[in-house]
This record gives sequence, structure tokens and C-alpha cells, in this order.
Amino acid sequence: MLHVVILLACAVAIYLSCEWFVNAVEWLGLRLKVGPLAVGTVLAAFGTALPESVVTFVAVVLGSGPDQKDIGVGAAMGGPLALATAAYGVTGFMLLTRRRKVAVPAEGGEPPRERRDNLGDTRKLARDQRWFLVIFVVKVGLGLVTFAFKPWLGLLFFAAYGVYFWRELRAESSDDEVAEIEPLRLQPRRATPATWAVVVQAVATLAVIFVASQLFVHQLEAVGPMLGLPAAVTALLLAPIATELPEIMNAIIWVRQGKTHLALANISGAMMIQATVPSGLGILFTRWRFDGPLLLSGIVTIVAMVFLLFALTSGRFSGRTLTWAAAFYGLFAVCLIPILV
Repeated sequence: MLHVVILLACAVAIYLSCEWFVNAVEWLGLRLKVGPLAVGTVLAAFGTALPESVVTFVAVVLGSGPDQKDIGVGAAMGGPLALATAAYGVTGFMLLTRRRKVAVPAEGGEPPRERRDNLGDTRKLARDQRWFLVIFVVKVGLGLVTFAFKPWLGLLFFAAYGVYFWRELRAESSDDEVAEIEPLRLQPRRATPATWAVVVQAVATLAVIFVASQLFVHQLEAVGPMLGLPAAVTALLLAPIATELPEIMNAIIWVRQGKTHLALANISGAMMIQATVPSGLGILFTRWRFDGPLLLSGIVTIVAMVFLLFALTSGRFSGRTLTWAAAFYGLFAVCLIPILV
């Protein structure tokens, strides 16, 4: 029972910290004079993904045995899977809950129609997701082969993120992406907060998110067996959701605030980090060979991304479509359990 209480307390702590974090990171973006979308794709994504990358670094670089290194490889594959399925699915669900009906003119004689979701620049999102998909397919392919200079290819993944990072900071944003920023939580009475307050709020909340996320994962590992789940199922099925909880919470908060473009940008940016930085570390410092569950996670992620790209390019990208992305995580669970049990 204590594990469940701590689990819920961690979830609440992560959500409240994310409320303060997204508030601080928006002001930080304004201070650094980056575009509104870069706030999501770079600043927020880098902030929430950094703790996970540190964990991967410790596992693959400082890990003393193959089991610890395998944890890092699993994290590098599980993160993109959770983001491409569960995170987008939650975002879609939040969009559906916010949707309102608008009445057509009386003379039209038509039933009320649903207001279209404001999803921001979907062309840019599609371009970013194509880039992610190419990188992800390459990293999955590398998990199936072995050759002498394979570890050095990890450096290319760092270079790929460097190019993405540079491009995002230089990108210009359209006028409809600009949204009003709420007063800084640390200085609510100041129209323009002090820079030190913005930095302190961002760093402090990020530290709380990191600690609460790690504690959440550990408690989940304890609760899993209590529910009758094998440890392997907990590690591969539930842990990825737990580690990506900050990104999911950010998406919930931004959609609730009417800033869906930032929610989608945050997920997209986090996916790029997860596809490059942890993967680069894994390729450099481990064998980077996939077993059945890892290969399955890669295949499901690719299928989910193909589905989302089809929706983006065919004009069918909406809150309802995003919600269906979560079904791919269910597909992963259905296929994974027979492999592990």
C-alpha cells in the first residue's frame, strides 16, 4: 500500500513541477529570444530529456556489467516508443476533451459541427517526424548487424541532433504560434520577471521532476510484482511510460492552456533527443544488438510513426487521430507479453 501512495505522490509532484517548469521555460525562451516552437522542441524537450540521458550515460558508460548496459539500451528504445504512442495519444485525448461545438447559421439547416483543432504548423511537424523516422530506422538497423567500425557511427547520431538543434534555434515562427505567457510563478506580481528567477524556477522544478521520476520508476518496479506482473514486463512495458511522464505532463498542461503547438513541439523535440543522444551513447559503449523485445519496440515505433506521418500528409491529423496513436502501445503490450512470459 505504501508503494502505491508514494507512486501517486510522485505523479502529483511531477505534474505540479511540470506546471512550474513549462511556465519558466516559456519565459526562458523569451529571454533567449528563440521562437515559440523552439521553446517546445529544444528548451522543454532538452530539459525533460536530460535526466533520462544522464541515466543512460551512467548505465552504458559507467555500468560494470552487461545487465546495466542493457538497461541503457532498453531506455534508448523505450523512450521513443512511449512518446510516439502514449504521449501523442494523451495529447489527442486532451484535445478531444477541450473540443467545443459551434453552431452553424440557422439557415444552413446543418447540425452543429466540431471546431477544428489548432495544431500549429503541421508541415513542420511532419518534416521533423520524417527526420526522426529516418534516424530511428537507421538505429534499429544497426541493432541487427555487427561490424568493426559500428561503435564510431554513434558519433553521427550526436551530429544529427546538433544539426537539428541549430536548425530549430534559427527557425522563424509564424504569428499564430505566439501565445501570451502567464506571470512567472516565482514572481507572480511582476509583469517581467528577473532572469535569475526564471533560471532558478526552471532548474529547481527540473530537479524535482528528475527525482520524482526516478522514484516513480522504482516504485513501479515494486508495484508490478504486487499486481502479478513479471519484472521483465514491468521494465519493458511500464517503465518507458514512467520515464516519459514529464513530457506527457507537459503536453497535458500546454493543451489545457490552449498551446497545443507547444505540446506537439515538446513531444517531437523529445523524440529527436531520444533517437539520437541515448542511441549514440548506446552504439558507442555497448554491443547494440537487439533481442526480440527490443526489435519489437522498434517495429511498433516505426509503424506508429508511419501512421502519424500518413495522417499529417493526408490532412487527417486531428485530436481524434492522435488518440489512436495510443493503440500502438497496446499492440506492443499484446505482442510483448507472450515473448516474455
